[in-house]
Amino acid sequence: MKIEARIFEFIAIFFILMGIIYTISTYFYRTGVEWAGAACLFFAGGLSILAGTYFRFVARRVEIRPEDYEEAEVEDGAGELGFFSPHSYWPILIAGFAALFALGFATGNLWFAIAIALGLVGSVAGLVFEYHVGPEKH
Repeated sequence: MKIEARIFEFIAIFFILMGIIYTISTYFYRTGVEWAGAACLFFAGGLSILAGTYFRFVARRVEIRPEDYEEAEVEDGAGELGFFSPHSYWPILIAGFAALFALGFATGNLWFAIAIALGLVGSVAGLVFEYHVGPEKH
């Protein structure tokens, strides 16, 4: 995870530097700063810092992976990668609600988009808690 953290931190540095350069260059070569591009670059840098910080914190909690040391062989990473639900209908609902939300937002039907967003949140919660079994079920 340290490699991923470094990658996102370098991307954040790049976006912030490009944001500074872009802001200065639009100030001197136009009648003023072009704020839309500058805000996008700085926000992209902020999101990269967010992802890099997450990977940095996770790297402290997990054991060392084969990707984290240079002498690793391909077969060191073999094995089970995780659990994936074979017969879940929640991803279909999430995709449907996301498409309807995008359609409502793009056409300007904001009440429709807000109502569909609640369905989207509910279906994501259903996916997350699909295999959650409380202590009374054991």
